[in-house]
Amino acid sequence: MLILTLGYGVLAMVAVLICADATSLYLAQKRLDSLADAAALAAADGFELTVDGGEPVALLTAAGVHSQAESMVAEVGGGAVLVSAATPDGVSARVTVADQWHPPILTLFVPDGVALAATATSRTALR
Repeated sequence: MLILTLGYGVLAMVAVLICADATSLYLAQKRLDSLADAAALAAADGFELTVDGGEPVALLTAAGVHSQAESMVAEVGGGAVLVSAATPDGVSARVTVADQWHPPILTLFVPDGVALAATATSRTALR
């Protein structure tokens, strides 16, 4: 009876450790998603304002998008790196960031590290 109880205790401990690692991975991905959203929003604010036919037009440039996104990731990235920052159509900014997750509790059932990436898009608006 003691061996069976010890076996279930070990099994329960392994389940708790795996759940802690899974929660850490989930939170790391959500933090990276938030960073990608913030960098895309900052990049979309880096537009050049021109007047075309009496109407103001906000135009994004690839250099402006990359500069704004790079400064945001450098400021609040916490180890994340900017993979790409571009404007596909001149009015939206698409940013991709990446990071590496390492489990807080090392077990035999969880890999030592997982590569994470997140992509976000934001559009400029003058209204």
